[in-house]
Amino acid sequence: MNKRTTAKVSLVAIGAIAISVTAIIAGCIEVEEPKLTTITLGYQPSTHHVAAMVAVEKGWLKEDLARLGIEYVDIKVFPTGPPMMTAMMAGELDIAYVGLAPPVAALYRGLDARVVAAVNNEGSALVIRPELVEEYEKVGLPAVLAGKRVATFPPGSIQHTVLTRWLREHGMCPVADMDMKAMGPAPARTAIAADEVDAVFLPSPSPAMLEIAGDGVIVLWSEDIMPGYICCGIVASGRMIREHPEIVKQIIRTHINATRWVEENPAEAAEIFVKTVGGDVATVKRSFEIWDGSFIVDPHLGVESALIYADVIFEINREEFEAHGIEPLTKEDIFDTSFYDAIRIG
Repeated sequence: MNKRTTAKVSLVAIGAIAISVTAIIAGCIEVEEPKLTTITLGYQPSTHHVAAMVAVEKGWLKEDLARLGIEYVDIKVFPTGPPMMTAMMAGELDIAYVGLAPPVAALYRGLDARVVAAVNNEGSALVIRPELVEEYEKVGLPAVLAGKRVATFPPGSIQHTVLTRWLREHGMCPVADMDMKAMGPAPARTAIAADEVDAVFLPSPSPAMLEIAGDGVIVLWSEDIMPGYICCGIVASGRMIREHPEIVKQIIRTHINATRWVEENPAEAAEIFVKTVGGDVATVKRSFEIWDGSFIVDPHLGVESALIYADVIFEINREEFEAHGIEPLTKEDIFDTSFYDAIRIG
């Protein structure tokens, strides 16, 4: 072996040793989470998400996350769930308080995120114009909706998914048998008050607001449409889950504390809701008194409901999904319960 060959072998050997030593050292050093100073959190103007509003108003979210280096929490309010998932898919939203159906619908289309906590069950109602009450008493539900204009949240939302499932179970097609209109809560309330739609299916506090204003009559709560279903949860982006797990875990802790506070202080929670979103305190307090929902935090409770939503959304889009080889989502596709489980065990 000549000197040049010997030199090459020596350099290779030295390089190999250097790589090995680097690997050993790296294996002994705990890898830190990438630096993050701002997160974006979204919710909707519904009492379903009042725990988020309380956490912000009380300063708990800011204080809890500051210990992890977060200097600013950017709050964004969305009218419904589908645009929240559009924002998350675009990298514009890190954490979302949202119905479970929108992330399910978005996961079918490539959303990188998981449900990490639960927020509430049920909590929506079908409201009809007062002029339709006599017809409703004669023909009942859902027959009174035949040929009518019905407003609810857009396709892919929890309200649209739950209502569609119920109509189909009763032999009605939401496309052929009625004029289903996609609207957010404020436009839908305005539309039924102006006789531009005949019925709405909306989350609280909208049903109470319409009834108190004399613009509608509550004829069916969501517990009778899909008993026991879990409505909303907290969704974390895949980036937050992979790169900032401690922040995700703290957000869930803060959510748990805020939820407990809401349950113990509904009157003050109503005041915070009005301060945040607007409206009348007495009406929001009344909404808390009459709604069929309750506040929860355990994501395991949402699994059965989410899988039903996954099936409903798959059936609605079966032809398209099957053409692209897309199969129904599983629990693992939708949930990451590890954060909540760690908090519960700890």
